Amino acid sequence: MLSKNTVKFIKSLHQKKFRNQEQRFFVEGEKSVLEVLNSTFEVELLLATETFISANRVLISEAKTELIPVTQKQLEGLGQYQSNDSALAVVKLKSNEEFNYPAGELVIGLDDVRDPGNLGTIIRIADWYGIKHLVFSQQTADFYNPKVIQASMGSFTRVNFFYTDLKNIFEKWDVPVYGAFLNGQNIHQMTKPAPGIILMGNESQGISGELEKLVTQKVTIPGFGAAESLNVAIATAIICDNFKRLLP
Repeated sequence: MLSKNTVKFIKSLHQKKFRNQEQRFFVEGEKSVLEVLNSTFEVELLLATETFISANRVLISEAKTELIPVTQKQLEGLGQYQSNDSALAVVKLKSNEEFNYPAGELVIGLDDVRDPGNLGTIIRIADWYGIKHLVFSQQTADFYNPKVIQASMGSFTRVNFFYTDLKNIFEKWDVPVYGAFLNGQNIHQMTKPAPGIILMGNESQGISGELEKLVTQKVTIPGFGAAESLNVAIATAIICDNFKRLLP
């Protein structure tokens, strides 16, 4: 039975303060809940309709999570979705553990990308292009923000990430850093780039001056119309596509 305390707890997880305090976040909607049940994340509690339970009994049993059957009406208002007719999962946060640079691979670095929708979309883009590792500045949007989880469409379960001082990590890794700038080299003219870090900057300020000094090569996406700039997530996709086309 769904208690008032459980409802209050889930609603508190909309706020970063309580996600950090409880070390929990929530995932909602059929696709994302199925993704997280099939992932290495630990699902602590599952609220699900009878339809969802009936269709996924084996997976739910294997997850060994607490299950509370609920109605669609009970699910409404708990999360971000206006209508959720399937499930909502409460999941444990993963620790913010540093990983070593994965030799021969591309890594996406985000310098103060603040919009949760942009972050979630970039995570989905990374997953599409097979980029498994991302590093974020401390001011980048919270990975576990419900809007990030929603925008990633399940891709949050297939990437590794950590929040850090980007300056320190770039100096430690000592690999090429490709920074997105309006005055960089035309990315269409690049030939045989080495694997390294694709660095994207803040939505309005771009890459900080401190990190600009560590950029090995500035790159830009050529424009052919009158728009002043591109959305950071769209720009990330275009740059990733060009790198994947050029790298062996």
